[in-house]
Amino acid sequence: MSRLQGKRTLITGGTSGIGLETAKQFLAEGARVIVTGVNPESIAKAQAELGSEVLVLRADSASIDAQKELAQAVQAHYGQLDVAFLNAGVSVWLPIEEWTEEMFDRSFDINVKGPYFLIQALLPVFANPASVVLNTSVSAHLGDARSSVYGATKAAFLNMSKTLSSELLPRGIRVNAVSPGPIDTPLYDKLVSPMPTVNRSTKISPRPFHLAGSVRPRKWPRPCCTWRRTSRGGRLARSSSSTVVVRSSCQRLLPFIES
Repeated sequence: MSRLQGKRTLITGGTSGIGLETAKQFLAEGARVIVTGVNPESIAKAQAELGSEVLVLRADSASIDAQKELAQAVQAHYGQLDVAFLNAGVSVWLPIEEWTEEMFDRSFDINVKGPYFLIQALLPVFANPASVVLNTSVSAHLGDARSSVYGATKAAFLNMSKTLSSELLPRGIRVNAVSPGPIDTPLYDKLVSPMPTVNRSTKISPRPFHLAGSVRPRKWPRPCCTWRRTSRGGRLARSSSSTVVVRSSCQRLLPFIES
């Protein structure tokens, strides 16, 4: 497989979960890969799994200065960038009375502000053509209890893909978004583990649902996931729901980024 042969790619939040699996799939398709993370243990583990040819960088998604430094590092390593998969994020679900201003700002800093200013910093680095894919969430489309802040960040991120798609298309930069359902990843563990009364079939919502997929070596019944395509060739469209696991879901990114 070589659908991404020689493509210079950046995956934020690429040291675990969806990001790490995407990095593996990109490598299998012939891409050159840079991934970012914040946890030293995850960074070391990802480096061991992905190999010495992959550049693994520490970058705090909430820091604007860190995003500028990341863009400079990408330019120094590649010269130009063909693909950016902006995947880094946090998922915090709490009832409205438990939110503080600091917690609210932190979620928006990581999930919205940081990626926005990373795109800005990467503008001189993007090749022509180039592709940006934003990893949003099915929570941008739903209204589950306790997801008010998380859902708002992902809705903002999703809308950003629409507006930037129109704005950046004349520069040869395509912007798309995907909206995966709940995936069994370390981030999911962080969401569920502090809530002992919640289980994987009910989570924190009265609406029953199933995991959309897993990045772990186990099988889940009937995974399903909604992926939203916001632009391709300047046209707006929405992809239909499909039954996928994370590996095939990562491969679903390929039509967004192939030139």
